[in-house]
Amino acid sequence: MGRATDRRTVLRIDTAPPDADPPDADPPGKSGSAADPTTGSTPGSGSVASVRRMASVRRVTSVRRLDSLAAEEPLEIRTGVAGPGRRRPLTVTMRTPGDDLDLAIGFLLTEGLIRSADDVVTAQLCAGAETPNTYNVVDVVLAADVPTPQVDPARNFYTTSSCGVCGKASIDAVRTRSRYDLTTDQLVVPASTLATLPDRLRSAQRGFDRTGGLHAAGLFTAAGKLVVLREDVGRHNAVDKVIGWAVRQRRLPLHGHMLLVSGRASFELTQKAWMAGVPLLAAVSAPSTLAVDLATEAGMTLVGFLRGSTMNVYAGANRVRT
Repeated sequence: MGRATDRRTVLRIDTAPPDADPPDADPPGKSGSAADPTTGSTPGSGSVASVRRMASVRRVTSVRRLDSLAAEEPLEIRTGVAGPGRRRPLTVTMRTPGDDLDLAIGFLLTEGLIRSADDVVTAQLCAGAETPNTYNVVDVVLAADVPTPQVDPARNFYTTSSCGVCGKASIDAVRTRSRYDLTTDQLVVPASTLATLPDRLRSAQRGFDRTGGLHAAGLFTAAGKLVVLREDVGRHNAVDKVIGWAVRQRRLPLHGHMLLVSGRASFELTQKAWMAGVPLLAAVSAPSTLAVDLATEAGMTLVGFLRGSTMNVYAGANRVRT
């Protein structure tokens, strides 16, 4: 298994005025920069106003330095029953190395291929074909009574860090129905508690601090306590890692909990939350129309644009106390 981050040499270019931040200062989104949350700019990066109305001449400077990048590597997930040669490749996903067993188990759960931890006998990282070995393969032995996933054109799993599951051959193959009834979940959360979640998520994002390039998903209690956080270059992977952790900890269904994602709320992320029994999904950015429709159908509360003291509640407003 590779590292979550890597160091590479970059050419850092600065076109700011002479009295602005030096070229070796960190860009917005990385440790050390004081980015304006509304503009994404750092203090001093704008034009300099002169009381003498003298022209401000921009000086372009550059410096070579090491930068931390989020790692992205393929992970192959193999499934099947016990026995030599009985597991076959099911999917390849582009992910950030780390918590790979959680990722594999979460993926199987959210795709409806397993129902609980009892459906998995073992899950382990194993040697792939690479030299040197990167352990970019997870081998999952399913219980004898679990149907072996069929790899056919209708369930042609290939996941990328940008779009999630791609290549399914029909709309029916995209939809997976949860076994959990969210309408019975009695979760009620003060809006003031919801407003604190993004800062709590952000303060725990160690990988983002180093790279500025990782999505995060965090599971919170009704009181706003962070239970678990996972980071990945893919939004869907971060969510699968959280859900896989919950499966392995035998915490499903996740009644009375909230899931916060650092990007937008897509149909796929909403479906994953439903499959894990999460009654409230929140995102710092916008939801899609299908995400709102699915949340309404599932009885899930969907919150978008959760930033600062404001938020939009698109479904299940009864769970948000004002």
